[in-house]
Amino acid sequence: MIKCMLLQSDNTCRYGNEELIELWKVQPETTLWVDLESHNKADELLILQQFGCHALAITDLHRERHPPKIELFDDYIFMLYRGIYECQGDLQFKHLQIGMFVGTNILITSHEQKSISIDKLFTGEGEKYLTKSPITLALRVFHNSCGVYLEELFEFEEKLELLEDQFQLGGDDKMMQEITLYRSRLIKLKRIFNYHSNIGAELKLLVADETDIINQAEMHTVTDVHERIERLLSLSQMHYDICSDLINGYLSVASHQLNATMRVLTVITAIFIPLGFLAGLYGMNFEYIPELKVVNGYYYLLTVMALIALSLIILFKKKRWL
Repeated sequence: MIKCMLLQSDNTCRYGNEELIELWKVQPETTLWVDLESHNKADELLILQQFGCHALAITDLHRERHPPKIELFDDYIFMLYRGIYECQGDLQFKHLQIGMFVGTNILITSHEQKSISIDKLFTGEGEKYLTKSPITLALRVFHNSCGVYLEELFEFEEKLELLEDQFQLGGDDKMMQEITLYRSRLIKLKRIFNYHSNIGAELKLLVADETDIINQAEMHTVTDVHERIERLLSLSQMHYDICSDLINGYLSVASHQLNATMRVLTVITAIFIPLGFLAGLYGMNFEYIPELKVVNGYYYLLTVMALIALSLIILFKKKRWL
């Protein structure tokens, strides 16, 4: 599906399909946003070649799971980033790869499924950014995607605080399984935000180079996008560290409880070993054992065993093993 937004010379916008592309070609003073959604790759290739997009950029766009990147060509800035198709809550996102070709009077976006940020801006809200420049609109699409991530991280922060409070009252294996799952999802988000952070840094360098496509006038927007990405990265890192601390704390408590249990079992074993030795010694089936003839030998043996047990208990108490 091809959607087009054409900003005319009188700053009014028209919405349509391929027919606006032909109109843009004959009216160089207009600005065009072409959105390619769920398009056949062969057809998309022809369309992008028609606009003069570089073959290497198109190849990167059509590769599956290509890392986010930004690259400057003669007539375009090519951006590839991880957008959002659906937000499922609990740090679960259905991601999609979004490619953007940004020229002086054109923006081309390409994605296989619906994008939350593009659908939001393909309205009057996007018109005001297209009026400024295509790069401003492209950055706002990127900024809007970051905003969806940010909202989810804020919601997760509240849930994480509840988990911390519950952990103080007493954690269990089910809670640790949940926290481990969150930590795994945060690792994936950190990887995405790291790539996006590199894009933000590259955009600042492009602003400093003062090209026709992006210049100092866009510095505020670029800085805003970069700061939002850095905030996402720091929040995801902070939440990851908290989850790791909770897991490590639970493992430490479990290990301490296990050690205490093993210590008690060891003490009990240490007490009964000498008693078992004496019981085994006089339980042997030899015909001649001198002590068997002692009238009160049974009571003497019980007394000795009791003294040994009592002595060991006192010893372990002094060493604070009990």
